Amino acid sequence: MSKFFRQPFSGNNGGRYAVAGGADLLSGQALQVTAHKVVCRTGDFVSQGYSLAPRAVPRRFASPVCSVLPARACLPIRILERRMNITTFAKRLCLLVPLIITPTVWAAEQMTPAAPQLAAKAYVLMDATSGNVLVENNGDQRLAPASLTKLMTAYIATLEIRRGQIGENDPVTISENAWRTGGSRMFIKVGSQVTVSDLLHGIIIQSGNDASVAISEHIAGSEDAFADMMNKTAADLGMTNSHFMNPTGLPNPEHYSSAHDMAILARAIIHEDPAHYAIYSQKEFFWNGIKQPNRNLLLWRDKTVDGLKTGHTDEAGYCMVSSAVRDGMRLIAVVFGTNSEQARAAETQKLLTYGFRFFETQNFYQKGTELAQATVWKGTERQVKAGLAEDLSMTMPKGDMKKLSASMTMNPQLVAPIAKGDVIGKVEVKKDDQVIHTANLIALDGVEEGGIFRRVWDSIRLFFYGLFN
Repeated sequence: MSKFFRQPFSGNNGGRYAVAGGADLLSGQALQVTAHKVVCRTGDFVSQGYSLAPRAVPRRFASPVCSVLPARACLPIRILERRMNITTFAKRLCLLVPLIITPTVWAAEQMTPAAPQLAAKAYVLMDATSGNVLVENNGDQRLAPASLTKLMTAYIATLEIRRGQIGENDPVTISENAWRTGGSRMFIKVGSQVTVSDLLHGIIIQSGNDASVAISEHIAGSEDAFADMMNKTAADLGMTNSHFMNPTGLPNPEHYSSAHDMAILARAIIHEDPAHYAIYSQKEFFWNGIKQPNRNLLLWRDKTVDGLKTGHTDEAGYCMVSSAVRDGMRLIAVVFGTNSEQARAAETQKLLTYGFRFFETQNFYQKGTELAQATVWKGTERQVKAGLAEDLSMTMPKGDMKKLSASMTMNPQLVAPIAKGDVIGKVEVKKDDQVIHTANLIALDGVEEGGIFRRVWDSIRLFFYGLFN
Protein backbone atom coordinates (compact mmCIF):
# COMPACT_ATOMS: atom_id res chain seq x y z
CA MET A 1 0.00 0.00 0.00
CA SER A 2 1.15 3.53 -0.65
CA LYS A 3 1.95 5.65 2.38
CA PHE A 4 -0.16 8.55 3.50
CA PHE A 5 1.42 11.96 3.91
CA ARG A 6 1.55 12.86 7.57
CA GLN A 7 0.57 16.50 7.34
CA PRO A 8 -2.55 18.30 8.58
CA PHE A 9 -5.30 18.75 6.06
CA SER A 10 -7.19 22.01 5.99
CA GLY A 11 -9.88 21.42 3.41
CA ASN A 12 -13.37 22.84 3.36
CA ASN A 13 -14.53 20.85 6.40
CA GLY A 14 -13.82 23.65 8.81
CA GLY A 15 -11.16 21.62 10.57
CA ARG A 16 -13.78 19.42 12.25
CA TYR A 17 -12.32 16.15 11.00
CA ALA A 18 -9.72 14.82 8.63
CA VAL A 19 -10.74 12.67 5.70
CA ALA A 20 -8.79 9.72 4.35
CA GLY A 21 -7.77 10.69 0.87
CA GLY A 22 -8.71 14.34 1.25
CA ALA A 23 -11.86 16.21 0.31
CA ASP A 24 -13.41 18.29 -2.41
CA LEU A 25 -11.93 21.70 -1.76
CA LEU A 26 -14.98 23.34 -3.31
CA SER A 27 -17.80 21.49 -1.53
CA GLY A 28 -16.14 19.57 1.28
CA GLN A 29 -17.35 16.28 -0.23
CA ALA A 30 -15.17 13.40 0.89
CA LEU A 31 -12.74 11.40 -1.19
CA GLN A 32 -11.31 8.04 -0.28
CA VAL A 33 -8.06 6.25 -1.16
CA THR A 34 -8.48 2.58 -2.04
CA ALA A 35 -5.79 0.32 -3.53
CA HIS A 36 -3.62 3.28 -4.55
CA LYS A 37 -6.57 4.99 -6.26
CA VAL A 38 -8.31 8.22 -5.44
CA VAL A 39 -11.98 7.99 -6.21
CA CYS A 40 -14.30 10.89 -6.73
CA ARG A 41 -18.02 11.12 -6.06
CA THR A 42 -20.05 13.36 -8.37
CA GLY A 43 -23.70 13.22 -7.47
CA ASP A 44 -24.72 9.56 -7.65
CA PHE A 45 -21.69 8.63 -9.74
CA VAL A 46 -18.53 7.12 -8.28
CA SER A 47 -15.56 6.99 -10.66
CA GLN A 48 -13.56 3.75 -10.83
CA GLY A 49 -16.56 1.95 -9.27
CA TYR A 50 -15.29 2.15 -5.67
CA SER A 51 -17.68 2.78 -2.80
CA LEU A 52 -17.33 6.24 -1.38
CA ALA A 53 -18.45 7.84 1.84
CA PRO A 54 -17.17 10.58 4.15
CA ARG A 55 -15.17 8.88 6.87
CA ALA A 56 -13.60 10.52 9.89
CA VAL A 57 -10.11 9.23 10.62
CA PRO A 58 -7.27 10.29 12.91
CA ARG A 59 -5.75 13.50 11.66
CA ARG A 60 -2.27 11.98 11.52
CA PHE A 61 -3.44 9.85 8.59
CA ALA A 62 -5.00 12.69 6.67
CA SER A 63 -3.80 12.97 3.08
CA PRO A 64 -5.27 15.60 0.78
CA VAL A 65 -4.77 14.29 -2.72
CA CYS A 66 -7.58 15.42 -4.97
CA SER A 67 -10.14 18.09 -5.76
CA VAL A 68 -13.29 18.06 -7.82
CA LEU A 69 -12.97 18.99 -11.48
CA PRO A 70 -15.10 21.48 -13.34
CA ALA A 71 -15.96 18.59 -15.67
CA ARG A 72 -17.08 16.46 -12.70
CA ALA A 73 -14.30 13.96 -12.93
CA CYS A 74 -11.08 13.20 -11.18
CA LEU A 75 -7.70 11.82 -12.23
CA PRO A 76 -6.62 8.91 -10.02
CA ILE A 77 -3.43 9.88 -8.20
CA ARG A 78 -1.09 7.44 -6.54
CA ILE A 79 0.86 8.59 -3.49
CA LEU A 80 4.50 7.62 -3.64
CA GLU A 81 6.32 9.75 -1.05
CA ARG A 82 5.62 11.28 2.33
CA ARG A 83 6.47 14.39 4.32
CA MET A 84 5.53 16.98 1.75
CA ASN A 85 2.59 19.24 1.10
CA ILE A 86 0.87 18.18 -2.10
CA THR A 87 -2.47 19.90 -1.65
CA THR A 88 -1.80 22.45 -4.37
CA PHE A 89 -0.37 19.82 -6.70
CA ALA A 90 -3.33 17.50 -6.29
CA LYS A 91 -5.85 20.27 -6.63
CA ARG A 92 -4.43 21.22 -10.02
CA LEU A 93 -3.31 17.85 -11.29
CA CYS A 94 -6.88 16.57 -11.12
CA LEU A 95 -7.56 18.90 -14.04
CA LEU A 96 -5.50 16.54 -16.19
CA VAL A 97 -8.55 14.62 -17.28
CA PRO A 98 -11.62 16.64 -18.30
CA LEU A 99 -13.88 13.63 -18.79
CA ILE A 100 -17.06 14.30 -20.66
CA ILE A 101 -19.65 12.65 -18.43
CA THR A 102 -23.05 13.27 -16.92
CA PRO A 103 -23.45 12.57 -13.19
CA THR A 104 -24.53 9.01 -13.95
CA VAL A 105 -23.51 8.10 -17.49
CA TRP A 106 -20.14 7.91 -19.27
CA ALA A 107 -20.04 9.41 -22.73
CA ALA A 108 -19.83 6.76 -25.42
CA GLU A 109 -16.26 5.96 -26.35
CA GLN A 110 -15.18 6.96 -29.82
CA MET A 111 -13.67 4.31 -32.03
CA THR A 112 -10.26 5.21 -33.46
CA PRO A 113 -9.65 3.50 -36.80
CA ALA A 114 -6.23 2.47 -38.03
CA ALA A 115 -4.15 5.22 -39.60
CA PRO A 116 -4.30 5.54 -43.38
CA GLN A 117 -1.62 3.75 -45.39
CA LEU A 118 0.15 6.31 -47.56
CA ALA A 119 1.84 5.85 -50.91
CA ALA A 120 5.15 7.14 -49.56
CA LYS A 121 8.52 5.76 -48.46
CA ALA A 122 8.15 7.18 -44.95
CA TYR A 123 5.82 9.44 -43.03
CA VAL A 124 5.18 10.82 -39.55
CA LEU A 125 2.32 12.69 -37.92
CA MET A 126 3.38 14.60 -34.80
CA ASP A 127 1.51 16.69 -32.27
CA ALA A 128 3.34 20.02 -32.31
CA THR A 129 2.51 20.89 -28.70
CA SER A 130 3.76 17.76 -26.95
CA GLY A 131 6.02 16.26 -29.61
CA ASN A 132 4.09 12.98 -29.40
CA VAL A 133 4.21 10.91 -32.59
CA LEU A 134 0.66 9.90 -33.49
CA VAL A 135 1.32 8.01 -36.72
CA GLU A 136 4.52 6.80 -38.31
CA ASN A 137 5.79 4.45 -40.97
CA ASN A 138 9.54 4.09 -41.45
CA GLY A 139 9.82 7.27 -39.40
CA ASP A 140 13.49 6.72 -38.51
CA GLN A 141 14.63 5.48 -41.92
CA ARG A 142 17.52 7.53 -43.31
CA LEU A 143 16.49 8.99 -46.65
CA ALA A 144 17.56 11.77 -48.98
CA PRO A 145 15.68 14.89 -47.80
CA ALA A 146 16.14 17.01 -50.94
CA SER A 147 15.13 20.63 -50.29
CA LEU A 148 13.67 19.80 -46.89
CA THR A 149 17.30 20.41 -45.96
CA LYS A 150 16.58 24.11 -46.28
CA LEU A 151 14.47 23.93 -43.13
CA MET A 152 17.73 23.48 -41.24
CA THR A 153 19.46 26.17 -43.29
CA ALA A 154 16.70 28.67 -42.51
CA TYR A 155 16.52 27.56 -38.87
CA ILE A 156 20.21 28.26 -38.32
CA ALA A 157 19.91 31.64 -40.05
CA THR A 158 17.04 32.72 -37.80
CA LEU A 159 18.87 31.32 -34.78
CA GLU A 160 21.88 33.49 -35.63
CA ILE A 161 19.57 36.49 -35.98
CA ARG A 162 18.08 35.88 -32.53
CA ARG A 163 21.57 35.51 -31.08
CA GLY A 164 22.60 38.83 -32.59
CA GLN A 165 25.32 37.31 -34.77
CA ILE A 166 23.74 38.62 -37.98
CA GLY A 167 21.03 41.17 -38.72
CA GLU A 168 17.94 40.98 -40.91
CA ASN A 169 19.12 43.97 -42.94
CA ASP A 170 22.75 42.93 -43.23
CA PRO A 171 23.88 43.05 -46.88
CA VAL A 172 25.25 39.77 -48.24
CA THR A 173 27.57 39.91 -51.23
CA ILE A 174 26.71 37.10 -53.63
CA SER A 175 29.70 34.95 -54.54
CA GLU A 176 30.21 33.22 -57.87
CA ASN A 177 29.95 29.91 -56.02
CA ALA A 178 26.46 30.80 -54.84
CA TRP A 179 25.43 32.20 -58.21
CA ARG A 180 26.53 29.06 -60.08
CA THR A 181 24.61 26.64 -57.84
CA GLY A 182 22.16 24.64 -59.92
CA GLY A 183 18.66 23.42 -59.22
CA SER A 184 15.85 25.63 -57.93
CA ARG A 185 16.98 29.23 -57.71
CA MET A 186 16.11 32.66 -56.38
CA PHE A 187 18.00 34.18 -59.35
CA ILE A 188 20.35 36.40 -57.39
CA LYS A 189 23.17 38.04 -59.37
CA VAL A 190 26.85 37.48 -58.76
CA GLY A 191 28.48 40.45 -57.02
CA SER A 192 25.15 41.96 -55.97
CA GLN A 193 24.17 42.59 -52.38
CA VAL A 194 21.04 41.00 -50.95
CA THR A 195 19.78 41.40 -47.40
CA VAL A 196 19.60 38.46 -45.02
CA SER A 197 15.83 38.91 -44.87
CA ASP A 198 15.43 38.65 -48.64
CA LEU A 199 17.65 35.58 -48.74
CA LEU A 200 15.49 33.95 -46.07
CA HIS A 201 12.39 34.57 -48.18
CA GLY A 202 14.18 33.15 -51.21
CA ILE A 203 15.15 30.01 -49.28
CA ILE A 204 11.77 29.36 -47.66
CA ILE A 205 9.35 30.40 -50.41
CA GLN A 206 11.34 29.93 -53.62
CA SER A 207 13.56 27.08 -52.38
CA GLY A 208 16.57 28.91 -53.79
CA ASN A 209 19.78 26.88 -53.79
CA ASP A 210 21.71 30.03 -54.65
CA ALA A 211 20.20 31.84 -51.66
CA SER A 212 21.01 28.88 -49.39
CA VAL A 213 24.67 28.88 -50.40
CA ALA A 214 24.91 32.66 -50.08
CA ILE A 215 23.53 32.72 -46.54
CA SER A 216 25.68 29.76 -45.48
CA GLU A 217 28.81 31.56 -46.69
CA HIS A 218 27.73 34.73 -44.89
CA ILE A 219 27.20 32.91 -41.60
CA ALA A 220 30.04 30.38 -41.57
CA GLY A 221 32.44 31.43 -44.33
CA SER A 222 31.96 28.30 -46.43
CA GLU A 223 29.45 25.56 -47.17
CA ASP A 224 31.59 22.98 -45.38
CA ALA A 225 31.79 25.05 -42.21
CA PHE A 226 28.05 25.67 -42.38
CA ALA A 227 27.43 21.92 -42.75
CA ASP A 228 29.31 21.43 -39.48
CA MET A 229 26.93 23.92 -37.86
CA MET A 230 23.98 22.03 -39.33
CA ASN A 231 25.16 18.74 -37.86
CA LYS A 232 25.84 20.23 -34.44
CA THR A 233 22.41 21.83 -34.41
CA ALA A 234 20.80 18.55 -35.46
CA ALA A 235 22.51 16.81 -32.54
CA ASP A 236 21.33 19.51 -30.13
CA LEU A 237 17.74 19.01 -31.31
CA GLY A 238 17.92 15.23 -30.98
CA MET A 239 17.84 14.54 -34.72
CA THR A 240 19.66 11.23 -34.44
CA ASN A 241 19.13 10.07 -38.01
CA SER A 242 20.32 13.16 -39.85
CA HIS A 243 23.63 14.16 -41.40
CA PHE A 244 24.10 17.17 -43.65
CA MET A 245 26.79 17.82 -46.24
CA ASN A 246 25.45 21.04 -47.77
CA PRO A 247 22.81 23.75 -47.15
CA THR A 248 20.76 22.94 -50.26
CA GLY A 249 19.87 19.26 -50.18
CA LEU A 250 21.54 18.53 -53.50
CA PRO A 251 22.37 14.79 -53.71
CA ASN A 252 25.26 13.42 -51.67
CA PRO A 253 25.56 9.83 -50.35
CA GLU A 254 26.36 11.14 -46.86
CA HIS A 255 23.50 13.64 -46.81
CA TYR A 256 20.37 12.20 -45.21
CA SER A 257 17.57 12.72 -42.72
CA SER A 258 14.37 10.99 -41.58
CA ALA A 259 10.69 11.82 -41.37
CA HIS A 260 10.84 11.87 -37.58
CA ASP A 261 13.87 14.16 -37.53
CA MET A 262 12.20 16.58 -39.91
CA ALA A 263 9.15 16.68 -37.63
CA ILE A 264 11.44 17.51 -34.69
CA LEU A 265 13.03 20.32 -36.70
CA ALA A 266 9.66 21.68 -37.83
CA ARG A 267 8.46 21.73 -34.22
CA ALA A 268 11.52 23.75 -33.17
CA ILE A 269 10.94 26.23 -36.00
CA ILE A 270 7.30 26.70 -35.04
CA HIS A 271 7.80 27.08 -31.30
CA GLU A 272 11.06 28.98 -31.08
CA ASP A 273 10.52 31.75 -33.61
CA PRO A 274 6.88 32.53 -34.46
CA ALA A 275 7.85 35.77 -36.21
CA HIS A 276 10.01 34.06 -38.82
CA TYR A 277 7.69 31.07 -39.02
CA ALA A 278 5.15 33.41 -40.63
CA ILE A 279 7.33 33.43 -43.78
CA TYR A 280 6.44 29.77 -44.39
CA SER A 281 2.80 30.67 -44.98
CA GLN A 282 3.53 33.19 -47.76
CA LYS A 283 2.29 31.93 -51.11
CA GLU A 284 4.72 33.78 -53.38
CA PHE A 285 7.83 35.96 -53.46
CA PHE A 286 8.93 38.48 -56.06
CA TRP A 287 12.65 38.93 -56.74
CA ASN A 288 14.77 40.10 -59.69
CA GLY A 289 11.67 40.63 -61.79
CA ILE A 290 10.48 37.08 -61.25
CA LYS A 291 7.49 36.05 -59.14
CA GLN A 292 7.72 32.47 -57.89
CA PRO A 293 4.96 30.61 -56.01
CA ASN A 294 5.41 28.58 -52.88
CA ARG A 295 5.45 24.91 -53.89
CA ASN A 296 3.37 23.85 -50.87
CA LEU A 297 0.03 23.26 -52.62
CA LEU A 298 -1.78 22.86 -49.30
CA LEU A 299 -1.42 26.59 -48.67
CA TRP A 300 -4.03 27.04 -51.41
CA ARG A 301 -6.17 24.00 -50.58
CA ASP A 302 -6.43 24.13 -46.80
CA LYS A 303 -6.70 27.43 -44.96
CA THR A 304 -5.57 25.78 -41.72
CA VAL A 305 -2.15 24.94 -43.22
CA ASP A 306 0.51 27.61 -42.58
CA GLY A 307 3.83 25.93 -43.54
CA LEU A 308 6.43 24.52 -44.01
CA LYS A 309 8.49 23.21 -47.00
CA THR A 310 8.63 20.89 -49.99
CA GLY A 311 11.52 19.04 -51.61
CA HIS A 312 12.28 16.97 -54.69
CA THR A 313 15.15 15.15 -56.35
CA ASP A 314 15.13 12.00 -58.44
CA GLU A 315 16.55 10.04 -55.51
CA ALA A 316 14.33 11.54 -52.81
CA GLY A 317 11.08 11.65 -54.74
CA TYR A 318 8.53 14.28 -53.76
CA CYS A 319 8.71 15.22 -50.07
CA MET A 320 6.80 17.61 -47.85
CA VAL A 321 6.72 18.93 -44.29
CA SER A 322 3.46 20.69 -43.45
CA SER A 323 1.77 22.04 -40.35
CA ALA A 324 -1.82 23.01 -39.67
CA VAL A 325 -3.78 24.23 -36.66
CA ARG A 326 -7.47 23.62 -35.98
CA ASP A 327 -9.37 24.49 -32.82
CA GLY A 328 -6.12 25.22 -31.02
CA MET A 329 -4.52 21.88 -31.92
CA ARG A 330 -1.43 21.98 -34.15
CA LEU A 331 -0.16 18.96 -36.07
CA ILE A 332 2.98 18.40 -38.14
CA ALA A 333 2.87 15.98 -41.08
CA VAL A 334 6.01 14.76 -42.85
CA VAL A 335 5.96 12.71 -46.05
CA PHE A 336 9.04 11.32 -47.84
CA GLY A 337 9.23 9.72 -51.26
CA THR A 338 5.89 10.15 -53.02
CA ASN A 339 5.74 9.99 -56.81
CA SER A 340 4.46 13.44 -57.78
CA GLU A 341 3.82 16.98 -56.62
CA GLN A 342 0.10 16.26 -56.44
CA ALA A 343 0.65 13.00 -54.55
CA ARG A 344 2.75 14.56 -51.79
CA ALA A 345 0.03 17.13 -51.15
CA ALA A 346 -2.74 14.52 -51.19
CA GLU A 347 -0.90 12.07 -48.91
CA THR A 348 0.00 14.84 -46.47
CA GLN A 349 -3.63 15.94 -46.39
CA LYS A 350 -4.69 12.40 -45.47
CA LEU A 351 -2.40 12.45 -42.44
CA LEU A 352 -3.64 15.83 -41.24
CA THR A 353 -7.29 14.90 -41.73
CA TYR A 354 -6.86 11.69 -39.77
CA GLY A 355 -5.07 13.44 -36.91
CA PHE A 356 -7.60 16.23 -36.48
CA ARG A 357 -10.53 13.84 -36.77
CA PHE A 358 -9.46 11.24 -34.24
CA PHE A 359 -7.05 12.91 -31.79
CA GLU A 360 -7.24 15.69 -29.24
CA THR A 361 -4.65 17.70 -27.33
CA GLN A 362 -5.05 18.69 -23.70
CA ASN A 363 -2.77 21.42 -22.40
CA PHE A 364 -2.44 20.96 -18.66
CA TYR A 365 0.13 23.35 -17.19
CA GLN A 366 2.75 25.79 -18.30
CA LYS A 367 6.26 25.48 -17.01
CA GLY A 368 6.83 27.42 -13.83
CA THR A 369 3.30 26.92 -12.50
CA GLU A 370 3.32 26.03 -8.79
CA LEU A 371 1.98 22.51 -8.28
CA ALA A 372 3.28 21.60 -4.83
CA GLN A 373 5.34 22.67 -1.84
CA ALA A 374 7.98 20.20 -0.75
CA THR A 375 9.60 19.97 2.68
CA VAL A 376 13.17 21.30 2.93
CA TRP A 377 15.68 20.28 5.58
CA LYS A 378 18.47 22.47 7.02
CA GLY A 379 17.30 25.54 5.12
CA THR A 380 16.21 29.08 5.84
CA GLU A 381 12.75 28.01 4.62
CA ARG A 382 10.81 24.91 5.57
CA GLN A 383 9.25 24.45 2.14
CA VAL A 384 10.04 25.13 -1.49
CA LYS A 385 7.59 25.61 -4.34
CA ALA A 386 7.68 22.90 -6.99
CA GLY A 387 6.53 23.15 -10.59
CA LEU A 388 7.13 21.71 -14.00
CA ALA A 389 10.37 22.22 -15.87
CA GLU A 390 8.51 22.09 -19.19
CA ASP A 391 4.93 22.58 -20.31
CA LEU A 392 2.80 19.49 -19.70
CA SER A 393 0.39 18.45 -22.43
CA MET A 394 -0.84 15.22 -23.94
CA THR A 395 -2.28 14.25 -27.30
CA MET A 396 -4.30 11.05 -27.45
CA PRO A 397 -7.15 9.44 -29.36
CA LYS A 398 -10.39 11.20 -28.54
CA GLY A 399 -11.98 9.63 -25.48
CA ASP A 400 -8.74 8.21 -24.08
CA MET A 401 -8.06 11.08 -21.67
CA LYS A 402 -10.30 9.42 -19.07
CA LYS A 403 -7.96 6.42 -19.00
CA LEU A 404 -5.11 8.46 -17.53
CA SER A 405 -3.81 8.35 -13.99
CA ALA A 406 -0.90 10.22 -12.48
CA SER A 407 1.65 9.78 -9.74
CA MET A 408 4.05 12.26 -8.22
CA THR A 409 7.36 11.37 -6.63
CA MET A 410 9.49 13.83 -4.70
CA ASN A 411 12.78 13.55 -2.91
CA PRO A 412 11.72 13.19 0.76
CA GLN A 413 15.11 14.43 1.97
CA LEU A 414 15.61 17.75 0.23
CA VAL A 415 18.55 19.37 2.00
CA ALA A 416 19.43 23.04 1.56
CA PRO A 417 20.96 24.77 -0.25
CA ILE A 418 18.56 24.27 -3.14
CA ALA A 419 19.00 26.30 -6.31
CA LYS A 420 16.14 27.54 -8.43
CA GLY A 421 15.65 25.02 -11.22
CA ASP A 422 17.01 22.01 -9.32
CA VAL A 423 15.09 18.82 -10.11
CA ILE A 424 13.32 17.76 -6.92
CA GLY A 425 10.77 15.25 -8.20
CA LYS A 426 8.78 13.99 -11.13
CA VAL A 427 5.26 13.42 -12.38
CA GLU A 428 4.37 10.24 -14.25
CA VAL A 429 1.25 10.02 -16.38
CA LYS A 430 0.01 6.51 -17.05
CA LYS A 431 -2.49 4.88 -19.36
CA ASP A 432 -3.54 1.33 -18.51
CA ASP A 433 -0.68 1.16 -15.97
CA GLN A 434 1.88 2.01 -18.65
CA VAL A 435 3.93 5.19 -18.22
CA ILE A 436 3.33 7.32 -21.30
CA HIS A 437 4.79 10.62 -20.12
CA THR A 438 7.24 11.77 -17.46
CA ALA A 439 7.86 15.38 -16.47
CA ASN A 440 10.40 16.79 -14.05
CA LEU A 441 9.36 18.84 -11.05
CA ILE A 442 11.82 21.61 -10.29
CA ALA A 443 12.33 24.09 -7.47
CA LEU A 444 10.68 27.35 -8.47
CA ASP A 445 12.67 29.27 -5.86
CA GLY A 446 16.03 28.88 -4.21
CA VAL A 447 16.44 28.00 -0.53
CA GLU A 448 19.64 28.96 1.25
CA GLU A 449 21.31 26.93 3.96
CA GLY A 450 19.94 27.67 7.43
CA GLY A 451 21.78 28.61 10.59
CA ILE A 452 23.75 26.24 12.80
CA PHE A 453 20.82 25.46 15.11
CA ARG A 454 18.52 24.62 12.19
CA ARG A 455 21.15 22.39 10.59
CA VAL A 456 21.90 20.48 13.81
CA TRP A 457 18.23 20.06 14.72
CA ASP A 458 17.29 18.86 11.24
CA SER A 459 20.22 16.45 11.21
CA ILE A 460 18.76 14.81 14.32
CA ARG A 461 15.29 14.72 12.78
CA LEU A 462 16.64 13.23 9.56
CA PHE A 463 18.42 10.52 11.54
CA PHE A 464 15.21 9.36 13.16
CA TYR A 465 13.29 9.84 9.94
CA GLY A 466 15.66 7.41 8.27
CA LEU A 467 15.16 4.85 11.03
CA PHE A 468 11.41 4.70 10.63
CA ASN A 469 11.01 5.22 6.88
